[in-house]
Amino acid sequence: MDKKRFLFEEASVPRALAVMAFPTIISQLITLIYNLADTWFVGQTNNPYMVAACSLVLPVFLMTIVVTNIFGTGGGTLLARLIGSGQDEEASRVSAACLWMALGAAVCYSGLCLIFMDPLLRALGASANTFTFAKQYMTVVIVIGGIPTILSNTLSSMLRNIGLSARASFGLSMGGLLNIALDPLFMFVLLPDGKQVLGAALATMLANLCALLYFIVVYRKASQTTILRVRMRGQYPSKRSLHSIFAVGVPSALAVLLFDLCNIVINRLSSGHGDIELAAIGIVLKAERLPLNVGIGICLGMIPLIAYNYASGNRERMDAFFRFGRGVGLSIALISVALYYLFAPQIMQAFIRDAETVRFGIQFLRARCFATPVMFLCFSMVHFTHGIGRGKEGFLLAVIRQLVFNIPLLFLLNRLFGMSGIVWTQAVADLCTAIASYLIYFRIRREEGWPVRL
Repeated sequence: MDKKRFLFEEASVPRALAVMAFPTIISQLITLIYNLADTWFVGQTNNPYMVAACSLVLPVFLMTIVVTNIFGTGGGTLLARLIGSGQDEEASRVSAACLWMALGAAVCYSGLCLIFMDPLLRALGASANTFTFAKQYMTVVIVIGGIPTILSNTLSSMLRNIGLSARASFGLSMGGLLNIALDPLFMFVLLPDGKQVLGAALATMLANLCALLYFIVVYRKASQTTILRVRMRGQYPSKRSLHSIFAVGVPSALAVLLFDLCNIVINRLSSGHGDIELAAIGIVLKAERLPLNVGIGICLGMIPLIAYNYASGNRERMDAFFRFGRGVGLSIALISVALYYLFAPQIMQAFIRDAETVRFGIQFLRARCFATPVMFLCFSMVHFTHGIGRGKEGFLLAVIRQLVFNIPLLFLLNRLFGMSGIVWTQAVADLCTAIASYLIYFRIRREEGWPVRL
């Protein structure tokens, strides 16, 4: 752990953040690519109903991230704080407990999705044109593939938070690349025409299963030289540690749940305007994630560094990581606005050639890209609160973003302006949320006795 402690305590801020964030950014980009791959390959059928079906299942897939965040974010950030305060034995107990709790939660979630699949898909807005395709995708990716997805992401988070960012990112990247390779094989070679959605689902599930096998091997090997453990051995985390896991993990999970709820609302409102509009917004919601995933990669690399230095009492270094990471992410977001606006036609045509879907998608993408910079500011603030163990404030920010601004504005602007109102909501809501985020940030600094500064 000496090299890792040097990275956390003494390496220059740009170097330390680069070591932690660069592999995470790469894995986020590859994860994005394989999520886009399903949409891209399905889009090559020029069947907007297949594209719409995959978009309908996205909120259900995002629920796997909800489960992951309880134990991956809650437990992972706690590991960094425990190591920073010298409590290595307690960190070992926490790592084993999080692993087994994540497995139990994954089994429960997959089972619930199997039992309530039909009513859930109807509630999400599946029509006669999309229901069969959506059911195929959900059965394979969520019911069968949910367990490896949740466990892979949980193991990745724990590896990253003890400084093994490159190994964590490699596993996710490997799964993404494998998914991309398997998509055309299953969709256009092994399965007959009309089964492209099922083929995409099988490719995703198998890729996630292979990623899980990799993480099991790496985790067991890391357990020989780090604080990570697999077996409980009758030693359980303290009540304080369990409280810390859920104090950060549950608010983090609920934040993703609210984000998921927002996507459900977007899908439901968009489906009311037609399946073509739903297909277009489904492509846009994935295409717009390139700068957002880069930003999330920066934030995920930043969290262990913030958590460690917060626990060790080095406030100046903690602030330096936050300010530097925020500056880099905001710069990337601003550049992306110009690129998305200029190249919206080419981006949409890369996914689908249906003229009407492309026409709607260009309008939607050009509107939503303006939200990217303020969205990153919101993300960075939420991750900062997780790093310092302030899960309640992180959840409050999520509530403000989704329940106070985003979802009410979706209904209001949809009623006033139709689909144009839906796609402009994100920019308006996140601008308001960013302002509220900094008010809460200043309050945290005053409560902690730190200088009040940006």
